[in-house]
Amino acid sequence: MSIADIRKEYMLETFSENDAALHPFRQFSKWWKEAVESSIDEVNAMTLATADKTGVPSARIVLLKDYDERGFVFFTNYLSRKGREIDENPQVTLLFFWKELERQVRIEGSITKVEEKESDEYFYSRPLGSRIGAWSSPQSQVISDRSVIENNVQQYEQQFAGETVIPRPPHWGGYRVTPAYIEFWQGRESRLHDRIAYQLEGTDWTIKRLAP
Repeated sequence: MSIADIRKEYMLETFSENDAALHPFRQFSKWWKEAVESSIDEVNAMTLATADKTGVPSARIVLLKDYDERGFVFFTNYLSRKGREIDENPQVTLLFFWKELERQVRIEGSITKVEEKESDEYFYSRPLGSRIGAWSSPQSQVISDRSVIENNVQQYEQQFAGETVIPRPPHWGGYRVTPAYIEFWQGRESRLHDRIAYQLEGTDWTIKRLAP
């Protein structure tokens, strides 16, 4: 089979303007609940797309850790490539793809760091290995080989041995994406998908159907 012959028909569900909640976060909560109940593996995995100050884009998978009407939260190394690009250009896109439900959710908006208290609370909830890992990895930097990371892990394990609390590294914490646009995509037969978009205009959300 050639790559061009790989295709799938989407036929599970429909999604119309009449189905859509009046507020995008209520609609997201509905689809999120259905995704969680579908036992999707790593249901909180989402693509984060950023761009540097010249407009060169990059993308990677990060994990949603919280959301409410203020936005969508994930945590990472502030000195990583994504962190540097966010400093230069605080406009980002998130994308969920729940293939088991034949759905996508695209979120576009601005991004800011969460308060330090929120970063602390999540950091202290992480497994010990992940907390040590946050100190050990100079994320996105060039290293000679894996022994650099392994040696760093040993160093920080010794440094924090006996400590009741491992402090959060100052270069690690959370971001919140505050959306101005959220699009819900439901796969349909013959590529005639349903796309319902919410656009923030002032303080109100408008709902529009987009052609597939």
